[in-house]
Amino acid sequence: MTDPNAATDPELVEQQGVGEPDALQRLWTPHRMAYIKGENKPDHDQSDGCPFCRVVELDDTDALIIARGELVFALLNLYPYNPGHLMVVPYRHVADYTELTVPETLELAEFTQHAMRVGRAVAAPHGFNIGMNQGVVAGAGIAAHLHQHLVPRWGGDSNFMPVIGHTKVLPQLLGETRQLLADAWKTTN
Repeated sequence: MTDPNAATDPELVEQQGVGEPDALQRLWTPHRMAYIKGENKPDHDQSDGCPFCRVVELDDTDALIIARGELVFALLNLYPYNPGHLMVVPYRHVADYTELTVPETLELAEFTQHAMRVGRAVAAPHGFNIGMNQGVVAGAGIAAHLHQHLVPRWGGDSNFMPVIGHTKVLPQLLGETRQLLADAWKTTN
């Protein structure tokens, strides 16, 4: 049943759309639909079509790349769990941690340590979640190309928005976050 006052009541007009007007506010995140639908995810183990293999050919700003090493690079997650959520990725297209060479493993670890120092310098998180999802069943969105997540965490960041609203509030555009981290990467020891 439609409220006859909906056309004149600003609160109800703001919430018109599909369904009945209610007291809920909505934060729309249509950019996440590409992630949900699996767009740009490789559907095989080959490097052609892999976003991590393609992104290194782009300009750092466009690719959200924070830093490039000899064997690995760091970039912002396009679908972050928290502000500053980045990934350390080997250039070589490998799926499993056991496939990394010793030099790749070392540089991946060094980049992760440096990313923690940079994150602390830029945003002062209280902690980090660091990890890899190995395989689709383990939650890897792009299982064919290994990548390690580094997610800054703050006390209270798991508040009502993600728990009840299933929404994350990101206070800064990804490009701005990338620039802050890239600048700090060069100056942080």
